Amino acid sequence: MADVNRGDRPLSPFMLGQFYRFQISSVMSVLHRITGVGISIGAVLGVWWFLAAASGPGYFSVVDGLLTSWIGGLVMLGMLISLWYHFCNGIRHLVWDAGFGFDLDSVRKSGLVAGGAAVALTLLTLIVAW
Repeated sequence: MADVNRGDRPLSPFMLGQFYRFQISSVMSVLHRITGVGISIGAVLGVWWFLAAASGPGYFSVVDGLLTSWIGGLVMLGMLISLWYHFCNGIRHLVWDAGFGFDLDSVRKSGLVAGGAAVALTLLTLIVAW
């Protein structure tokens, strides 16, 4: 039978503000998964745009108008950030797969470098594309 007397320990880690502090590796892991979904959505939008182009100028103008509107621009910007973040964090995971960078200081620094590189590459892409 399990010990019923658990003392003052929390029963569940869901009370994040009181008992659990997010670490950079856990935040980056969640963001890596979210950006993977964002890239998938971007691929679907790209296929939709190509299918609209293949189906005729009327439907293409509707889809192109939506994707080039201000909200479409925000979605495209989010997908660009997702792409670069996923790329940079993927390189970080490749380094880990090679067996390097597992000490806590290296994990924190590589997370900051990956996040900073994603922002820098996003800005560089926007500057070059402009």
